[in-house]
Amino acid sequence: MQIYLVGGAVRDALLGLPVLDSDWVVVGATPDEMVAQGFVPVGKDFPVFLHPTTHEEYALARTERKTAPGYHGFAIHAAADVTLEEDLARRDLTINSIAAQADCTWATGQFNIKNAKMLAGWQASGHLVDPFGGQRDLANKVLRHVSAAFSEDPVRILRLARLAARFPDFSVAPQTLQLMRDMVASGEVDHLVPERVWQELAKGLMQATPSRMFEVLRDCGALARILPEVNALWGVPQRADYHPEIDTGAHLLLVLDMAARLGAALAVRLACLTHDLGKGTTPLDILPRHLGHEQRSAQLLKGLAQRLRLPTDCRELADVTAREHGNIHRSGDFDAAALMRLLERCDALRKPQRFGQILLACECDARGRLGLAEAPYPQRPRLLAALTAAQSVDTEIIANKAMATGVSGQKIGELIHLARVQAVKASLP
Repeated sequence: MQIYLVGGAVRDALLGLPVLDSDWVVVGATPDEMVAQGFVPVGKDFPVFLHPTTHEEYALARTERKTAPGYHGFAIHAAADVTLEEDLARRDLTINSIAAQADCTWATGQFNIKNAKMLAGWQASGHLVDPFGGQRDLANKVLRHVSAAFSEDPVRILRLARLAARFPDFSVAPQTLQLMRDMVASGEVDHLVPERVWQELAKGLMQATPSRMFEVLRDCGALARILPEVNALWGVPQRADYHPEIDTGAHLLLVLDMAARLGAALAVRLACLTHDLGKGTTPLDILPRHLGHEQRSAQLLKGLAQRLRLPTDCRELADVTAREHGNIHRSGDFDAAALMRLLERCDALRKPQRFGQILLACECDARGRLGLAEAPYPQRPRLLAALTAAQSVDTEIIANKAMATGVSGQKIGELIHLARVQAVKASLP
């Protein structure tokens, strides 16, 4: 019975990055032997156990056999006779198929990265197992599939694209890119389940260079199948006087990376991804062309949100951003009444934190242009100041005075609105 640290933990350690999660494989053990050592079984599809002390997951070495299309179409074989090399061969990329033998004993019950022989020590002592050249590809900064089995799981396309966003200086091996294109052409990508698509997209959006994820998905053709509304933005011209990059898709990539640079939350990054959907045309688009692109974007977003089952907070923020980002950009020319109407449409008084996130998405849009990355975005502080002024109005006093004079209902709302307009007007320079 041997314990190995595998996958991303070894990869990140070799790259000198913090190791956040440890992935452990047990070779030469049976489920009964694991339970006898105090491990708690938790795996549904294959034997996975929680360590009795650290509560980290330990999986028995296993092989997989494709039985049906999609993510769940596999038969799993986990037994004491499965070798480490067989387990590593089922993994996606060579850089994730490196293992380090743990220097540990059952008696201590401690199998964590501090007890593994690391870096040069691993290599010098022969504790690194690398049958597929993962260390070479790490050195050359290449994302390469381990075997043709890569094509059996469409989620691997998303995971590779996500890794490209995390490691933007890594290239995709030509053979791997071709394999991904073949998977798209065969329809394998069409079997992805919505929850898994969103899970991987969300992780990719939160990387330091999210644009790389969408570049890779577009290069292999998967973006057109997963997010056709987004894929349709390439080739759509922008206003040349306002967008030096001209192409809407190129602009989108700059916006996503600006969101990462500004440390935006996931909901903001999704809003950045979907704010311009109405500028493209896809087979899903049956909307009349006379609608403004903001309205078209909001309508297309509804279909995308339903298809991927987006979280409510992400969907709502993206919806308001799609509808109002043009008005927010133009708000520097608005008077107090127009500013107040904009605040009300954005529900800013009830949801000020969300409004701040909408403004951040709009700033990313404005600065996500060639030569404008360092440009100021005065609309954001101006609108936040207007919101503060509107919030300063004591609505209870207005309502009490109105009711004391026999005024009620809709009229009170109008009086409160007018008071807020006056407060916003007084706050303007």
